[in-house]
Amino acid sequence: WQSKSIDNLISAIESSKNNSMEKLLFGLGIKEVGAKMAKTLSKKYLNIDNLMNVTDEELLSIPDVGPVLANSLTSWFKNEKNIETIERLRELGLNFAFLGNTTKAADSYFSGKIVVLTGTLDSMGRKDATEILENLGAKVTSSVSKATDVVIAGHDAGSKLDKAQSFGITILDETEFLELIK
Repeated sequence: WQSKSIDNLISAIESSKNNSMEKLLFGLGIKEVGAKMAKTLSKKYLNIDNLMNVTDEELLSIPDVGPVLANSLTSWFKNEKNIETIERLRELGLNFAFLGNTTKAADSYFSGKIVVLTGTLDSMGRKDATEILENLGAKVTSSVSKATDVVIAGHDAGSKLDKAQSFGITILDETEFLELIK
């Protein structure tokens, strides 16, 4: 390794200490807690200490949390070795707080709706659009079904758009989408 590579690695490690809680939570490797669930939990509980004290019953009140995930999470935080790991990470200066938007999106057009993105958006990538929609209370899925509420169609939208039209699902183009997220 050259000096510049080592400096870049050290810099990357230091900056990763400031990541939002959901990245840390996902990185802990708790069974059943994927990236999306880590974000959901982080957004709800705001810091690791709040999450460490949650009960199975409280977790079961969250959409998409079932008994297996609830038990996996509460069991993980009861394990003494895992608590020691958390404390070591705390001593190393890692961030344990959610840094994202915690604003409730109850008045958003997308709140509580199942949304599918299809085609290419000119103004942003799919990852950014998904994050915006989730922050506005939507559940973003990858396939169109009768349960889908809205399809956002960019350029070159294909079979998902056709399927949405056949189901009579609301379809928004990129301009309409951008207007609703302002």
